[in-house]
Amino acid sequence: MGFSHADHQHMARALRLAEKGRFTTSPNPNVGCVLVSPSGEIIGEGWHQQAGGPHAEVFALRDAGDLAKGATAYVTLEPCSHHGRTPPCADALIKAGVARLVCAMQDANPKVAGQGIQRLIDAGVEVQVGLMESESHKLNHGFFTRMTKGRPHITVKMAASLDGKTAMANGHSQWITSALARADVQRQRAQSCAILTGSGTVLIDNPSLNVRLSAEELGLVDLAVRQPLRVIVDSRNQLDPDKQIFQLPGDILLANKQVSPHLFPKSVRQWHCTSKGSRVDLAALMMHLGELGINNLWVEAGAALTGALLEQQLVDTLVLYQAPKLMGDKAKGLALLPSLTHMEQAISLKWQDIRQVGEDLRLTADVQYQS
Repeated sequence: MGFSHADHQHMARALRLAEKGRFTTSPNPNVGCVLVSPSGEIIGEGWHQQAGGPHAEVFALRDAGDLAKGATAYVTLEPCSHHGRTPPCADALIKAGVARLVCAMQDANPKVAGQGIQRLIDAGVEVQVGLMESESHKLNHGFFTRMTKGRPHITVKMAASLDGKTAMANGHSQWITSALARADVQRQRAQSCAILTGSGTVLIDNPSLNVRLSAEELGLVDLAVRQPLRVIVDSRNQLDPDKQIFQLPGDILLANKQVSPHLFPKSVRQWHCTSKGSRVDLAALMMHLGELGINNLWVEAGAALTGALLEQQLVDTLVLYQAPKLMGDKAKGLALLPSLTHMEQAISLKWQDIRQVGEDLRLTADVQYQS
């Protein structure tokens, strides 16, 4: 049995609802739910608003009330089957008397992973899975990366001139891109669970790396702006507490090789990399962030750290804001990578989105490594 035009319409609506949670649900996935009566009328809607709160199905069932009996539920991700901070949504749908479930995709969380679907089938609910699966996966790529690889989905942001330069030879880089592009970066930060940079960037630019948009600007109703965890790689303990980033509200993870001699605020936690070598093991750091429940990691770093992440195949997506400027051959480039001799060695990208933001271009591409 295939999916009807109405099925597609209702699932598209559920996906739009799920997207509303992109600023607040971490470490949980973004999920939307639409309940439709046998006559085709939408009787309930809901979306997961924040971790620890009711899931999308619960909000939709509350909205529908007794009308949920005999209805079809369109859910962007398999209903949960386990007791976490909230009861199982599969049980709630069964108790409400839902007759049919259309689910975009199975949950990758091993605590669910098909069990919610099976519980509904065992209760006599008609279940169909796979409608708009790619759209659902894209909405939660960070969650799925963490569930399957144990680390966050890693997105590296870069800002460059048309000739691919990120700073003048003397290090001056403010501002390459326009105010509208920088505002767009703020929204990207707000969707991320953590922001990563290196000590070199902190020393040169003295950044804040926080979200400076209000709840109203992000479209949040009765929800607070979440400040992402700020992660700083400081292998040689170059940073001191006087830097601006340590004076601002929000948690910071300082990744180094040994305890810093400086006394940092209580909001700063140090993570020590015990592996051999003089540098922080980036792969180990990413796994640690996965253990912390970080789904989406946004990277704003210099050419050295960006190059190291690419070389170690730890970048999933690149976002390049390209300004209509020419900075010359002496200016600094995007990433420090080993010298290549053949085109086959080049890192390949797959374009996902190209659009104009203000006077700049925003180029989004997934990184495709050679196996």
